[in-house]
Amino acid sequence: MAVSMKEIYEKTSEYEAFYTGGDIQWTRDGANFLCQCDDIIKFVDLNTLCNTITIGASGEDSDENDVIYTFQLSHDNKTVVTAHKSGLIKLWDSATGILQKSWRSGHKGAVAKLAYDMEDINIASASSDGNIRLWDLVHYTCTSSLKGAMGVFSVLKYHPDPSKQLIFGAADDTKIRSWDAKTGKESNIYSGHFSKVTSIQFTFDGNYMVSSGRDRVLILWKISEGKSIRVLPVYECIETMILLPQTFKIPNFTKKVDTQGIYVACAGEKGLIKIWNIEMSRLMYEQSNSLVSPASDESGLAVMHLLFNEARNMLSVITADHNIIIHDLETFNCMKQITGFSDEVLDIIFLGNDDTHIVVATNSRDLKYYTLDNMDCKLIKGHTDIVLALAKFPTNKKNFISSGKDNSVRIWKIDELNEIKCFGVGKRHTGSVGAVCTSQITCSFFTSVSQDNCLKVWAVPMNTDQIEQTLQSSHTELAHNMDINCVAVSPNDKIVGTGSQDKTAKLWTEDLTMLGTLKGHRRGVWCVKFSPVDQVVLTSSADSSIKLWSIADLSCLKTFEGHESSVLKIEFLSKGQQILSTGADGLLKLWTIKTSECKMSLDNHDGKVWSLAVSNNESLVITGGSDSKLVTLKDVSAERREKMLKEREELILQEQELMNLLHDKKLVKALKLAIRMDRPLHVLKIVNEVLKFGSDKLSQTLKEINNTQKETLLKFAAEWNTNTKNCHAAQLVFNILAPEIISGQLQVPSLARFIEGALPYTERHFERLTNLLQDLNFISYTVNCMQPHCIKN
Repeated sequence: MAVSMKEIYEKTSEYEAFYTGGDIQWTRDGANFLCQCDDIIKFVDLNTLCNTITIGASGEDSDENDVIYTFQLSHDNKTVVTAHKSGLIKLWDSATGILQKSWRSGHKGAVAKLAYDMEDINIASASSDGNIRLWDLVHYTCTSSLKGAMGVFSVLKYHPDPSKQLIFGAADDTKIRSWDAKTGKESNIYSGHFSKVTSIQFTFDGNYMVSSGRDRVLILWKISEGKSIRVLPVYECIETMILLPQTFKIPNFTKKVDTQGIYVACAGEKGLIKIWNIEMSRLMYEQSNSLVSPASDESGLAVMHLLFNEARNMLSVITADHNIIIHDLETFNCMKQITGFSDEVLDIIFLGNDDTHIVVATNSRDLKYYTLDNMDCKLIKGHTDIVLALAKFPTNKKNFISSGKDNSVRIWKIDELNEIKCFGVGKRHTGSVGAVCTSQITCSFFTSVSQDNCLKVWAVPMNTDQIEQTLQSSHTELAHNMDINCVAVSPNDKIVGTGSQDKTAKLWTEDLTMLGTLKGHRRGVWCVKFSPVDQVVLTSSADSSIKLWSIADLSCLKTFEGHESSVLKIEFLSKGQQILSTGADGLLKLWTIKTSECKMSLDNHDGKVWSLAVSNNESLVITGGSDSKLVTLKDVSAERREKMLKEREELILQEQELMNLLHDKKLVKALKLAIRMDRPLHVLKIVNEVLKFGSDKLSQTLKEINNTQKETLLKFAAEWNTNTKNCHAAQLVFNILAPEIISGQLQVPSLARFIEGALPYTERHFERLTNLLQDLNFISYTVNCMQPHCIKN
């Protein structure tokens, strides 16, 4: 059976970063997140994870360098206010992303916080200069300037009771202050924290306030008195806190919850959500199913924000590594995990019998397990440092290998409940394990290479139910003198290939006896792949080339050049007849080995393309790179060939129909068909045929075609007008259609460009005809002058 060669892959989806840190808010209906992504704000649909609206520097109305520092969504969700690097405050329509108004903040420093009042008719801006300005959104004027705080503001909030007109803020001086929004005077100072205040929440009756800080305490305040009622030590730095609704269920808590109590959920450096009854100083619940890793440093952060959505009764946890984890408030079960920013995508593999899932390694200790249909994500924990490489077993779609900077390799298993568990850990390497590869025909072994320059073969345990068994390496060999970048196993499991920064690739037997060295690259070798059919091996290098080698005599058979920088990943396609390659130039290239021709080159990334994964049937390709993008491409070669065949058949039928119409002298129908077929020469032939019956006949014929066809005819006439031989027909078409254009009956969108192109040739033709007429008149004059002197017979 002949192998269908690939011709083109088409991008079907792109999963890119939408939250890179900073502010994030949840719309009231729970349908969208507003995420700060570099210098813009993205509205992300929670169901589809699509970016629906973008606000900020990439918009039409904004300066590209005007970075957003902070933003706030109004309580009615109709507007968004943003503070920019330029010192401007901008108001946007949240439904359309259109800029409504912008004005100067007047602050001496950058605006750190913004807040709407409860009626959304005023906003407050707090700056790093320690001042707060209040703005009237009706007249866009500053109504008050509030002073007293020192340093950069970390918290800014209006009191929930509009009648009190109080605004609260906390800056670097660790004090919480309240001001009267009407008079601009400071009303109270709440002293009690000894480190940065990270959050304040008001009770539902508006009489009390709860604050959290990095000094490891929660404080309950009586607002009217400005005094602390209770100081609750929580034994961790708290970065975020929310007040829970008065009617809710505490997971695994059998006693009835006091609906009059003040319950707060907080999270910080430990990565756990804890629920406290702050009046009773009692811990009501501590999360046991947390998916957030604790902060690696003592002063580090794990959870950045907690958001509660009343409409969905859900709680979202935003982590320091830009993941969004959504929990049901009643059970605290994880409902959804979203990756806002992956940093660099280092490796990708397909999993599942039908390639329905992918596992992605990024600049993180956690693996990301995606469902391709909706990009739902699960975090896989186990490694203690960044995961560098992945490999799957071709004979078992449920098991895979990972390796990382923690000098370890791990074997993972996906069970019937789609849960992922590690059943083997190998820690025999003394350096970062940069690449792994599995057996191609069994599940009995896999190989790994490391910065310790060693190549190891590992035995896979027979018992896959026992958790984290210690793996033993059956063979170890010092393979290269420099870092080893890649490892591959041949289709029959008899040969192992390695590539290194020492510019060589080496071939080994299954017991790690060296077979030979492949020399020829001018720089380090990034990837090695064995052909699935032939006795050849493929290598790619930092010298921008791909080389095909014979395993029999170790000679270089072919060199493929086309990338502008390092070729990082390669894969065989079409039963070894084609190659896919990705490079540091951001390109994905498709090569045909027989002709050495590059059939396709796609530029879908803004940086290095580190990872390349091909599905089993080669219909899908996923690439990932340093730009945090996951790009999915589909093989549309068959569709393209089918489309071209169909177009060719239709063209043959149309050409036959056109010939028949011309033969039968049905010139109007022939003209319409030729215009639809986009055939300028055939249209010219028909126009000349009509002109044999006079210009009036042409005028009558052109009245029978519609305006779209007339516009196309004008374009053709401009093309004919460039040739002296055809200018007569072109000028007649211009002359007939000009009155319709002047009267407005015929609207030509590109009229200015059309006139600009046609006018110089028209002037040249006019000048040429004028000269010809002058020459004819001169001849006539000469003849008339000669007649009196003619000798008559």
